[in-house]
Amino acid sequence: MAKILIVDDSPSDIRFMTEALKGTAHDCVTLTDSKGVEAAVESERPQLALLDVVMPERNGYETLRTLKKLPAAEGMKVVFVSSKGAETDVKWGMRQGAVDYLIKPYTPEQLLSLIARHV
Repeated sequence: MAKILIVDDSPSDIRFMTEALKGTAHDCVTLTDSKGVEAAVESERPQLALLDVVMPERNGYETLRTLKKLPAAEGMKVVFVSSKGAETDVKWGMRQGAVDYLIKPYTPEQLLSLIARHV
């Protein structure tokens, strides 16, 4: 159905998301850091990115701002998935251009529902 890019520095969080998406028609591409995001978007052309906020080197907000300038990311939707769940964090994420914000911890059902809204 859709290609989904998952970017999170936690292998267990990536595993949780990919397990939740097993059995769906979605194809997942995963990265454990934000350094390769531009190349992955260029080569994979995902429709949706699930992007962690707190990552070493470059946080999710910075990553999204970079992606907004990338022609290959045009039309790609970004959802922040983060443990930073204060109201100000969510508002800031949305102001950066995310279409949604999922606060950790979450259930597989919450993740699938969110993805269904955006792809």
